[in-house]
Amino acid sequence: MKISHLVRYMSFLAFLGLKTAAAIDIGAPAPAVTAPDEAGQPVHFADYYSKGVTLVYFYPKADTPGCTKEACSLRDSFDGLKARGLQILGVSEDQPDAQKKFRDKYHLPFVLVADSDGAVAKAFGVPTFLGFAKRQSFLVKEGKIVWRDLSVSPGTHVAEVNKALDTLK
Repeated sequence: MKISHLVRYMSFLAFLGLKTAAAIDIGAPAPAVTAPDEAGQPVHFADYYSKGVTLVYFYPKADTPGCTKEACSLRDSFDGLKARGLQILGVSEDQPDAQKKFRDKYHLPFVLVADSDGAVAKAFGVPTFLGFAKRQSFLVKEGKIVWRDLSVSPGTHVAEVNKALDTLK
């Protein structure tokens, strides 16, 4: 099979497997979903929303290069973000044990949510493909979406979040 045919075929398969929904709009109520954390304990997102500004960030796969870069960047900036009143929930379609290994390996100081059935991604309108969520982020304040980045870059994620926090009153 020629390479061009293979690329077309793989693109077609990707198209068939991509689960999409409309991304949640700014100003919309944030989804009050529940899913297990890395220890298998339920995370009630609404509980976080009621305590302050919450970053809900989706990443494709625990302990992969881009996701590790992004998570470690958030880890390294965590004290400053926390001082600004930010809470962080990292979400991927990994199982709780994979999230725990990832959190422990890189000493991540925030909760990792195991969205193994894709329900959290679906509630936020985050596209998924074969069990991998697209890299997207949302800031929630007072139960509403106040900012979103639908094409997050792991290298600039923290800077973009800080810029967004600067605009919140």
